[in-house]
Amino acid sequence: MNTVVKKWLKDKEYGFLENGSGPDILVRKSDLIKCQYLKPGASVDFECHIDKKGLVAKKVRLAQGTHSNRMKTARKNPPHIGVMT
Repeated sequence: MNTVVKKWLKDKEYGFLENGSGPDILVRKSDLIKCQYLKPGASVDFECHIDKKGLVAKKVRLAQGTHSNRMKTARKNPPHIGVMT
């Protein structure tokens, strides 16, 4: 699946992904791939699972093309993206 990061709480190491008119999708730092944290507005690919608290994102990674698009527009209009490690 693909969506956008709605909110990231860096000090708590989790955040939420947009889910249209449905409930937000929880994402934990431990489920990020090649990324330490996410910034609101970043486009991500992920697997969506259901647990007792609701929807949870697993295997979360920045969407393809995000890095190259950032390099082209960084000086004029920097996008919000996750930080790669």
